[in-house]
Amino acid sequence: MSDSVRTGGCQCGAVRFRVHGKLGRPSICHCRMCQKQFGSFFSALVTAPEDGVEWTREEPRYFQSSVNIDRGFCPRCGTPLTYRHPGGLEIAIGAFDDRSDLAPKIQVNCASRLPWVETIFEARVHEDAGYYSRQEAIISFQHPDHETEAWPAQGLRL
Repeated sequence: MSDSVRTGGCQCGAVRFRVHGKLGRPSICHCRMCQKQFGSFFSALVTAPEDGVEWTREEPRYFQSSVNIDRGFCPRCGTPLTYRHPGGLEIAIGAFDDRSDLAPKIQVNCASRLPWVETIFEARVHEDAGYYSRQEAIISFQHPDHETEAWPAQGLRL
């Protein structure tokens, strides 16, 4: 991982960040708390450099999920963003604008891993041209994967 500045943020764009410095080891966590935080089979996180995270818009809100763990999320759209622990801060890999070089290097808490996770990519691939053309016609309110001054808060229902 390079020492350049990396950017990212939540789905709606309310929470955006810049990471200065070298990222740590990307990982997958199978613990039940990560499954619940991400609403998924596991979390994919990368360690941020100490004092290297700059929040450029709103900061995440935090939920204290255990005695020494806080989990950050966007207060507007709910996107899970961080895992804060006594040893530092980890950021969700999916929140980075460029994720291409953040392939996980290690899995942790495998005792909680769902037994079928290892085979999910063996599932049949959905190949229906009509389905994919309909998907391309969807108008997205999601923040683009780059910095922008324009931030339309469309899609938010408060």
